[in-house]
Amino acid sequence: MVLREILKEIVENENPILLCDRNQDWEAGALLEKLSEPMLKRQAHMQPGLYIALISEGGYLGEVLYRVKAKETKPN
Repeated sequence: MVLREILKEIVENENPILLCDRNQDWEAGALLEKLSEPMLKRQAHMQPGLYIALISEGGYLGEVLYRVKAKETKPN
């Protein structure tokens, strides 16, 4: 699966999560708009509730791109 497909799935399923890199928290939709085409085409794996990591050319998990964090819900 490529990174674009993972991000689209998060958006389509309206998953209440944020994706955290070293600098900030992101909505999946914002990453779809911001990331370059070559980055979106990279092979990746999402471990639900934990992270999204790149897949190396050898087929192994590589660099963790984003840690998954639940969105805080606002009380009504």
